[in-house]
Amino acid sequence: MSDFTRRLPVYLLLDTSGSMSGDPIEAVKQGVKALISELRGDPQALETAYLSVITFNSQARQVTPLTELMLFKEPQISAGGATAFGAALSLLADCIRNEVRKSTETQKGDWKPLVFILTDGAPTDDWRAAAEELKATHPANIIACAAGAYADTTVLKELTECVLMMNNLSAGDLAQFFTWVSSSIKMSSKSLDAKPGANIELPPPPQGFVIVP
Repeated sequence: MSDFTRRLPVYLLLDTSGSMSGDPIEAVKQGVKALISELRGDPQALETAYLSVITFNSQARQVTPLTELMLFKEPQISAGGATAFGAALSLLADCIRNEVRKSTETQKGDWKPLVFILTDGAPTDDWRAAAEELKATHPANIIACAAGAYADTTVLKELTECVLMMNNLSAGDLAQFFTWVSSSIKMSSKSLDAKPGANIELPPPPQGFVIVP
């Protein structure tokens, strides 16, 4: 056996379309900064969690490849353009295929990735095929958050059972979302060894957030 730590890959899929410009995108940047700071203060998360950021507007980009927390640099994020959600899902599938280590006969691979999606609108591209592939192959535990009045929860429910609804795009609500994400990652990293293969457990959603039935 080689010296090998099983990683918990975490992917953030962040909507950076035009409707996120101004205060919302600034709150997202602050949220990512707070998330990293919070996780670096948790020994278990620091050891296991690796983070990647994918943004999507008129196109999807992996702005940060899967990186250990101590080496993570805040990505440059700006808002503008459309909502290429399908492209983001396709890119996510590619990143998981290329970055997440699979188990072999002699070595266990990484833990199943956690994916957190934040979007405030409806897709402007063809998303269905990519969503169906992810739902069928289930390469990750996907948690989606529909932010604000114009977010389309029906699309997100096609992708995952775990959909949160945030009523508005206020800085306070976005800060709460990222705090909840960091709690979720910390909770997952602690339960990995205790209950391998079990469904992930998530903390209760922040006050004012609703789990979409």
